[in-house]
Amino acid sequence: MVIQGAAQFVAAFLGTVAFSVLFSVPREQYPLCGTIGGFGWLICWICTNPFHMSAVTGSFIATVFIVTASRIGSTIRKCPVTLFLIAGIFPLVPGIGIYRTLYYTLMQESAQSLYYGRQTIGIALAMVLGIVFVFEIPQKTINRIFRKKHHGKN
Repeated sequence: MVIQGAAQFVAAFLGTVAFSVLFSVPREQYPLCGTIGGFGWLICWICTNPFHMSAVTGSFIATVFIVTASRIGSTIRKCPVTLFLIAGIFPLVPGIGIYRTLYYTLMQESAQSLYYGRQTIGIALAMVLGIVFVFEIPQKTINRIFRKKHHGKN
């Protein structure tokens, strides 16, 4: 289980870094983007596999982590939160769910199509709610907490 989790993290890390290249993120931000995306996916994977939560619940918890880590990273690195958020959330995007929904629709298997369609919409809504939930925390609060800790280490 640990080896599989490590493999999941590495795959998500590399995928996030590759997306960061396509998204034109500055090179010095690649490691943090990859780490945020890797841990976000690992959290989702742990929620859905060892803990047997739904994909929607795991996606919500992972999104809350990704958005929080992105906001903290942007405060410490003094750059836009979107650099970390868009790249970091990439592994959670339910692309396979969209594919399966369309596939089963074309194959006229309505029960499977409906199952994957509901799950995909649920994951997308969970991601939106996770983003909104964390962005309700005022930026001043995040700045006050993490700029002091970061400057205190120098």
